[in-house]
Amino acid sequence: MSGEHARPTSVLFRSAPETKAPLHRARRSRRGGLGRRLRRRLFAYRDVEFLSTHIPGDPGPGEECLLLVHVRRVVGQIHYRACATCGEGTITSIDIDEDLHSTGLGTRAVSHLRSRHPGLTWRSTLTLRTTRDLLRRMRIPTSAALTTCAHTRAL
Repeated sequence: MSGEHARPTSVLFRSAPETKAPLHRARRSRRGGLGRRLRRRLFAYRDVEFLSTHIPGDPGPGEECLLLVHVRRVVGQIHYRACATCGEGTITSIDIDEDLHSTGLGTRAVSHLRSRHPGLTWRSTLTLRTTRDLLRRMRIPTSAALTTCAHTRAL
């Protein structure tokens, strides 16, 4: 009850009319799905930097890692082996945060590898579905086994 059961005759004694709270959309509504995807794609292309590093601990000749960094947080990495003598590059693993899947970041990272090491023929040893789709789009063939170059086996 609103307290107006005994209605006074004077306007001075009336209570303020009750107002309903405005209806708000759910915080996580479906509206804006396209905008969210676009913001994530812009984030992936604008704010993520690539840093190339050698893997510590001497894992093997030519082993390198491309780090995908946002501010001071690693949001992904690509492990690869590059051999300038043979002219081959092998991608051994791709790890990207789930939040950044389907943003084009994997495509951008593989394109960065190709431009960083021109003249190399790239292949991959990855067979997971998500990486397989990425490598098919980038036209990088997969090889069944992790093989090393003939001249690096002797080292």
